[in-house]
Amino acid sequence: MRVLDVLRKGLEDIAVKETSITYIDGKMGRLFYRGYSIFDLAELSSFEEVSFLLWKNKLPNIRELETFKKTMAEQREVPGQILEYLAKIDPSSNPMDVLRTTVSMMGTADRSDSDNFEKSIRLTSKIPTIITSFHRIRAGLSPVQPDSSLTHASNFLYMLTGQKPSEVEEKTMDVVLILHADHEMNASTFACLVIASTLSDIYSSVIGGISALKGPLHGAANSEALKMFLEIGSPDNVEEYVYKRLSRKERLMGFGHRIYKTYDPRALILRSYADKITSVKGNRNLYEIARKIEEIAVRSLGQKGIYPNVDFYSGLVFYSLGFSPEFFPTVFASSRVVGWTAQVMEYLNDNSS
Repeated sequence: MRVLDVLRKGLEDIAVKETSITYIDGKMGRLFYRGYSIFDLAELSSFEEVSFLLWKNKLPNIRELETFKKTMAEQREVPGQILEYLAKIDPSSNPMDVLRTTVSMMGTADRSDSDNFEKSIRLTSKIPTIITSFHRIRAGLSPVQPDSSLTHASNFLYMLTGQKPSEVEEKTMDVVLILHADHEMNASTFACLVIASTLSDIYSSVIGGISALKGPLHGAANSEALKMFLEIGSPDNVEEYVYKRLSRKERLMGFGHRIYKTYDPRALILRSYADKITSVKGNRNLYEIARKIEEIAVRSLGQKGIYPNVDFYSGLVFYSLGFSPEFFPTVFASSRVVGWTAQVMEYLNDNSS
């Protein structure tokens, strides 16, 4: 006979650890990093500053920020064996599998006595180089070496396209990285902490996070939302498409969230940047499709507490910036590595005494 004292699907209402890193108010649609509103951080901060905040539990002063930016920029180059691996791997390989393998190679190559903070900087700085190198190799292009004079977001796009981005492109990339940096105890963060709980190394924890994020119910939802926009093709087709799916009780990709019972604040922010970036990148049609889906679906689903989540617009933004859909989860991971490592360091520190 099997007895279950408590069953909570998806760890709902189960406390895993205490944290001061991220706070979510699902009823009011609010998200805070270390007590700072995500709306303020998206408008006024940078990915580097937010990374420092999540790792160090404070905003840096001017001197600290400049030193931190320089340190991150100096860590962007990856070991030669990783570039050799990327050149030899089957180009059709899943980018998340490639990212997972190369992070493992980074862990093997890192024999330093550095603490987890320094290793977290290396991971965050090098992962965009890995992503863009493989993205270009798959397209028959040579990798672009990182430019230490550029910001993290600007350099990311520069390594992707070989051209320095416009101010709109850089700001959009910066914001999308900020918005994905952490989100409490989701599946990938939990996977990281399970590994950290055995006192394994931080590279192994991040590999666990990447493996969990690869799943279609976690990191790939944004590409599915984009596929929906492309399938619809025109704003004129939206109404029929949405009502057919709803009548068949099929899910609309990018709608609904376990925590948010109103608009996901990240979706609200990304909607404005999707508006801007599609206007300058020539795919305005996809934004108009997304907006019409949102308007119709919210009328039908809003009363049930189902609204757009971050994935609804993030795929459209990634696509507009030049990333192929199969790489969307890797871009997500390039940001979330900050949250994963922050949560691991907090967990280890809280359990060290």
